[in-house]
Amino acid sequence: MMRYSFLAFFSFLTVTFSANAQSVYGKWKTIDDETGKEKSIVEIYEKDGEVYGKVVEILNKDRVDAVCDLCEGEKKDEPILGMVILEGLEKDGDEYEGGTILDPNKGKVYRCKIWVDEDNPDKLNVRGYIAFLYRTQEWFRVE
Repeated sequence: MMRYSFLAFFSFLTVTFSANAQSVYGKWKTIDDETGKEKSIVEIYEKDGEVYGKVVEILNKDRVDAVCDLCEGEKKDEPILGMVILEGLEKDGDEYEGGTILDPNKGKVYRCKIWVDEDNPDKLNVRGYIAFLYRTQEWFRVE
């Protein structure tokens, strides 16, 4: 009986860790797909059943105090550090979509879809798109 209890517990832990490894939630290092340089750490979280992402660290020390001077609306001239750049994504199978992503360096908002890479659970694919034109970045999980 004890052996079955141990097996059940071990199976539970395996499923739990596997589910967490595939989660989009947590902190992710963003990489500029044009320069290949590390830009920031974005924390992805759930709020009211939707997925959001906030810039919690800027890795280029010269840009720590940067503001979104090209943004429009309420984010215009607001600090990028602390800014919510992913908004309103909802789960659809293994992907999250239906929301938006802001590129604070260009001040542009795009429709967005994110998903964890099936071969590498520490890599998040982040796709911003307008109509049929899109750009996909790879973000990497950090502790």
